[in-house]
Amino acid sequence: MTEPTLRALAPGELPQLIDWAASEGWNPGLDDAPAFHAADPGGFLGLFLGTEMAAGISAVAYGPHFGFVGLYICRPDLRGKGLGRQVWDAGMARLGERCIGLDGVPAQEDNYRRMGFAVAYRTLRFSGHAPEAAPSAGTRIVPADPGDAGLAAYDAAVFPAPREAFLSAWVSGPRITRMAVRGERIVGYGTARKCLQGWKIGPLFADTLADGTALLAALGEATGGEELHLDVPDTGHGFGEWLEQAGFTQGFATARMYRNGVPAGDASRVLATTTLELG
Repeated sequence: MTEPTLRALAPGELPQLIDWAASEGWNPGLDDAPAFHAADPGGFLGLFLGTEMAAGISAVAYGPHFGFVGLYICRPDLRGKGLGRQVWDAGMARLGERCIGLDGVPAQEDNYRRMGFAVAYRTLRFSGHAPEAAPSAGTRIVPADPGDAGLAAYDAAVFPAPREAFLSAWVSGPRITRMAVRGERIVGYGTARKCLQGWKIGPLFADTLADGTALLAALGEATGGEELHLDVPDTGHGFGEWLEQAGFTQGFATARMYRNGVPAGDASRVLATTTLELG
């Protein structure tokens, strides 16, 4: 076998890794690559045999203290040769002593525990169609401005680290983003992105359940009533129970796991995770 080489993926190579995720049934967004790359241009690693990628991983550094791993995939015909472990070790080395997060499926939890990760909370996929829901009294649902400093500040108070470059790209078209505003203060926001099947809503951050359900309703209307998918932690305002009552169906589960401690951020306002790939 050709000696493998490891390097950061160029922007034009990242779509291949995302296509692999689609083949695994992960239902990625149709235009994820540019926003993903903006999060950390050096954070997507590929292990190559000659000119062909054999395995890949995202190991995105959100500043000096927090990182996240995802998109950990080895090409099916090359599995069992230790190539996946090589790219995993490279991702871990890149993030170093940061607090590192991942979203792991139940079958892999024990493996991640052996690598120093511990479960912080559970996340469940919900799919369905958003019912109508009114915002709280005095709250308006409005389109987001990608350059809004208030939106970046709100996100930084909820997510474990600032992520301005990613956020600016993520809340821009072709994705659809709405904010909940009370007076002059942002009290929540949500983004919808078109996927291979339906639309994923993420993030959905909100101060209250009413603000979150109103944002979901607005995004459901903006996406033409198509099926919506949300990855919902069990920490946020009883949102999962609300979705069940609204007719959403449960899908697969993941566990948010961290190594080197638990990061800052307000998990109670996370009604739906941004992405399982980047946190």
